Amino acid sequence: MSLLGEQYTSSDEDTPQPVAKDDRTTAATSVVAAPDVALDVWSHNLKRSGATPNIVQDPMRLQLMLAKSTDTALTYNVPYADLARPAQGPSNPYKTTKGNALKRKNALTGDAQEAAISDATFTAQHRTFQSLGYTKDPSVNGAFVGDLAKAQAFGGRDIIQMRPSKADSAALRRKRQKKGDVSIVDGEGAYKGPWARYQDDQMYEDEAALGEEELASDEEYIEEAIVPARSTAVTKLVSDYQDDLANTETTEFHGTAEYDYQGRTYMHVPQDLDIDLRSEPGTQKNYIPKKHIHTWKSHTKAINALRFFPNSGHLLLSASADTKVKLWDVYHNRELLRTYSGHTKSVTDSTFSPTGTHFLTGSYDRHIKLWDTETGTCISRFQTSTKAVPHVLRFYPSTDTHEFLAGTSDKKIVQFDTRSGEMTQEYDHHLQAVNTITFVDENRRFITTSDDKSLRAWEYNIPVPIKYIAEPYMYSLVRASAHPNGKSVAFQSGDNQIVVYASTDRFRQNRKKSFRGHNNAGYAIDVGISPDGQFVMSGDSGGWVCFWDWKTCKMWHKMVAHEGAVVCAQWHPRESSKVVTAGLDGGIKYWD
Repeated sequence: MSLLGEQYTSSDEDTPQPVAKDDRTTAATSVVAAPDVALDVWSHNLKRSGATPNIVQDPMRLQLMLAKSTDTALTYNVPYADLARPAQGPSNPYKTTKGNALKRKNALTGDAQEAAISDATFTAQHRTFQSLGYTKDPSVNGAFVGDLAKAQAFGGRDIIQMRPSKADSAALRRKRQKKGDVSIVDGEGAYKGPWARYQDDQMYEDEAALGEEELASDEEYIEEAIVPARSTAVTKLVSDYQDDLANTETTEFHGTAEYDYQGRTYMHVPQDLDIDLRSEPGTQKNYIPKKHIHTWKSHTKAINALRFFPNSGHLLLSASADTKVKLWDVYHNRELLRTYSGHTKSVTDSTFSPTGTHFLTGSYDRHIKLWDTETGTCISRFQTSTKAVPHVLRFYPSTDTHEFLAGTSDKKIVQFDTRSGEMTQEYDHHLQAVNTITFVDENRRFITTSDDKSLRAWEYNIPVPIKYIAEPYMYSLVRASAHPNGKSVAFQSGDNQIVVYASTDRFRQNRKKSFRGHNNAGYAIDVGISPDGQFVMSGDSGGWVCFWDWKTCKMWHKMVAHEGAVVCAQWHPRESSKVVTAGLDGGIKYWD
């Protein structure tokens, strides 16, 4: 027993041994919720006379208790007094009463409790704290946090309660000068508008002038000897807009010679080539181009449309965002022939007439203009009744007609007569801007697509759609190209694929034909089909040009063409393997 100490007893002894009474009470025998633990070192504490030894800091017990921090079993007998002692120190707010598990935190820094406060009350208190520097304490009723001096000065009112009354606002408005008449510039009753002053400001200015005091830097001193002259009323001509420059058209010829030795212009189809440009299109087999053979560069901004001369393809028309339309020579010197200037904003689309003697251009300046291809003069101008932006232009594909269709930004397809200049028909069923117009079924019908993700088929001259297709999985169809066999139309879809619809009576989608592998989302990229119908071509937002096989829908070839997105791509109507591409870089490239 002496070896164990006076506070330890053996469990196998039957008779209890008497314990000597001691006046000193240890920390183990007294149950204190917050014991007074000495802050001094235990050795210094024991040197004091009559000091109670701190058993918790006893070195022998500390050595036994802290043998290894990783041990899971006790190496000594713990007395009951230590086991029954209450936990000391602050309690863990995240520890549950059952077991040693911790409560789940609903916030990064702990457990956040929801307070019952409305959004209007929170907003009012937040604005009060930002403006005045104090706000109500939500945890204590009637208490404030922040600048308590201001809270006492304003009586604890918030921003809403401190608003002026209707009587105060009316009195403040009565002190302000009248706005005056708009037609009077100077003198009595002149227009002041939002610059009308208050009576207090005018009194301050008068007193400062009488006392010869210096006015503030933002005020103006009026000398009494100078009487302001009374000006006449402003007429409408002063604030009227400038002349519309969209009605001024110019042209410039850039070629080496406007006429050849026989007096013929560039409209004459050349016959001194190794290919017959007057033969029927699609009679020869087409191939995929491999190399770059020429670059035309004159536009300063992105190119929006490329069109070959009908049937022969010996001329190339380009419309750009720099408001210019240019005509290029495809053969011989491959030079710039003529520039057509007349639009004030970016040109959206252009199209040749079936004979090629005229062409149409549409622009963001809301004008449609008919040009003479040979002389460069503007024959007539067209505008819709709502002055909408023309997005797509198409001549009726017949040599003896004088009508064309225009798809506009106000959801309509309008039909004009080039001879009278009047609108003859209006097709109004789309819900968004019109993107494409494609004539099918021997030009008796046409198909239109729009940003409303729908496809509609119409009978020509009948403003009621005969077919309406709008599926939940459809995207906007931004460009179209008819197949030479006349039975299908390929559409550039906004979900990075080319879809095919039948152009017969049913107008159904051919789900077996889908051309993928390119990126076109966010751009209106052309889709083209070779004259023999064997290949499909499309640009790419990354500067690529992709080719697919029409029958198998497999990608045949892919090549880098431009630095930016390739938005224009057209097959030559007569050549076997020549295509032209253009993009956002402003350059036009010819491939073979």
